[in-house]
Amino acid sequence: MEAESSTPLFTVGHDIATFLVSCGILPKAWEESCLANNSESYSVNEYEGVAYVAFPSFHNIEGFMVKGNKYGEGNIQAHDNNFFSGCVNGNGDQPALVHQGALNLFLHIMENTDFQAKMQVYTDSKQRKLKPIIFVGHSLGGAVATLATLWLLEKRLRQSSPFCITFGCPLVGDVTLVEAVGRENWAGNFLHLVSQHDIVPRMLLAPFESIAEPLIAILPYWQGIIAHNSKDEPDYFIQDACRTLLNNVLQYTLTLGNYELDSVRKLDEAIKTSPYRPFGTYMFCSSEGAACIENSEIVLKMLHLTMQSHEKPYDNMVQDCLSEHIGYASVMKHVIEKSISGERIAKPDSESSYKMGMSLQLEAIGVGVQNEDAPIALEIARGIENNHSRNVAKVAIELSEKQCIMAELEWYKERCEKEAGITYYDSFKKHEDINANLGRENLARFWDEIIEMWERHELPHDFQSQNKWINAGTAYRKLVEPLDIAYYYRMSKGKSNYLSNGRPHRYKVIQKWMEAKEKTRSSRGQRPRTKPASLTEDSCFWAYVEEASEDLENLKQDRHQKLESLEMFEGYVTKMIGRRNISSDVFLEGSSFMKWWKEWKNYKQNQISGWSSPLYKIMESEI
Repeated sequence: MEAESSTPLFTVGHDIATFLVSCGILPKAWEESCLANNSESYSVNEYEGVAYVAFPSFHNIEGFMVKGNKYGEGNIQAHDNNFFSGCVNGNGDQPALVHQGALNLFLHIMENTDFQAKMQVYTDSKQRKLKPIIFVGHSLGGAVATLATLWLLEKRLRQSSPFCITFGCPLVGDVTLVEAVGRENWAGNFLHLVSQHDIVPRMLLAPFESIAEPLIAILPYWQGIIAHNSKDEPDYFIQDACRTLLNNVLQYTLTLGNYELDSVRKLDEAIKTSPYRPFGTYMFCSSEGAACIENSEIVLKMLHLTMQSHEKPYDNMVQDCLSEHIGYASVMKHVIEKSISGERIAKPDSESSYKMGMSLQLEAIGVGVQNEDAPIALEIARGIENNHSRNVAKVAIELSEKQCIMAELEWYKERCEKEAGITYYDSFKKHEDINANLGRENLARFWDEIIEMWERHELPHDFQSQNKWINAGTAYRKLVEPLDIAYYYRMSKGKSNYLSNGRPHRYKVIQKWMEAKEKTRSSRGQRPRTKPASLTEDSCFWAYVEEASEDLENLKQDRHQKLESLEMFEGYVTKMIGRRNISSDVFLEGSSFMKWWKEWKNYKQNQISGWSSPLYKIMESEI
């Protein structure tokens, strides 16, 4: 029998969920969420050395109701707020989208209360002994807790890494936010509890315009039940509103559920679906137990399947939707009781421990083993993850093999400098070194393959944020792109522009990976360089030199529109030197840069008597 791969995502999710509920943190978080309903904006309570920051479930309902975009989505930096920066942008630097109603509730607290000052007290090590912070919230309060956690994570406080626990929370952000959370390694800071028939975590999969009216009726009903701790049965008006809400949401969860996990992106391209996607760990709860799932696309699938698996009459489903959203205390009690009883209905005759674990997990979240879609979805997800693992192992082995080629190119660079007294860029531009060219082409094929696999989603979703691949890609880009630039200008003979017409796609992608990671590194604080870089930081430096040389020739022919670009290039070089981001070989006598500098200096001195500039002073005194 084929060896089984361990996939904790599917086989131990049930055990993780049972542990979390049993350890007492989740019941305490629910208690604090309920107590927060007595406050206007938020509450803070300390318990056993932990600060619980909770937000009311249904405060400012009207603020959540937004008009405009079909799904109520908008830029996370909307209303000119400065609480979120580029760290929550996607991998392509596009801004994340969040539900504007949830953002309104968060901004109201940030701008009209002492919340920021209170958090400063808990995160400033100079003011007091620090305590762990757990943001908690139920329903709309969960959405606020999610945004508050993102806000504090973005502040990059070394001494503070908040955790977020939500109950029945609506989805908050789009796939861009999911990318940012994955890139920044924040997913482990979020835990979302979802009851089997709670409609709120699924409601934003439907257009907001289709759910706004029933929500306006139902939210005050839930608010009254929690505020007065009553058990009043919903009247016909509330039940009818819930039917409308349920029908509209099921219509759209069914659309998503009918697509396989690897086809959701294709669905987005085919029709306009909800932009919202889950992130963090989701604990799906039912009367049979609970299980944790982390993969965003699997969570999306399960949000559908757990709603569709109701075997009771439709009216009972309406009742469950109304009761389960405000009944998470009972939900967690059932999970604990089920774990104590040890009852299991998973197939006892399964030959595979993996399949047994999968059956237990499906049972726990309320999706019976008779449901054909759920096992298929998990098998597909398992296959995708196994393929990801195999692909990563494959390219990791190839990467180690390519290090020999990188070393050979470094020797080529050093040989050019020491033996010929010329930069390897200028040497390769004048005449092709056969071995260096073979290495350049070999590495190009390797990185092109990696980029193609990544763009086809054949690598893990956080591949581009892993230090190993960012560092390897950046080292490759700094060392080899100058050779590609030299080859380009040797072949084009200066008749084309590398930056606009010739730069390979692989370099653009690898640079974006590095820049995205730099947002994290720079915000945490980096020490400035004390020595010049061994490789020039900007791998396009020589392309800028080539364009500056051409601009200078045009300027000599009285094409004065090139003057501004030349002065900008001079400023760019000045900053690079100041930051020690230019390698020493750039200043070798006879390099393309030094030739440009001498001609530029002569031109400026002929134009302006006594001309000087910051770069002139540097070049005259230090170089």
